Amino acid sequence: MIARVLSDAEDHPDVEKLYERAAAIDPGISIATVYRTVRLFEEAGILDRHDFGDGRARYEPAPEAHHDHLIDVETGNVIEFVDPELEQLQKLIAERLGFRLVDHRMELYGVALDRKG
Repeated sequence: MIARVLSDAEDHPDVEKLYERAAAIDPGISIATVYRTVRLFEEAGILDRHDFGDGRARYEPAPEAHHDHLIDVETGNVIEFVDPELEQLQKLIAERLGFRLVDHRMELYGVALDRKG
């Protein structure tokens, strides 16, 4: 059930949000079960953990294809994106510094341009 809740998620929920959604389906589930399951999924490489700077670990199913994240610091919304030009630039930077890039994680933090403030 927890796997189904995660696969149906269109956001990056934290454990408490996963628990709320799972409990709506099965009121008998405990938050401890959700914590244990999330930890097992993470250890098995089924689930990716993110810290988007809001003090909560948030999760998504491990993606089949790489993507990066843009986090709206005012709303907490997370936008996934892929930019081939950016991917190539990261690879070139690693090479200039004497490395072969094997993995990376990029998180951009911003506010919408159309918001005042």
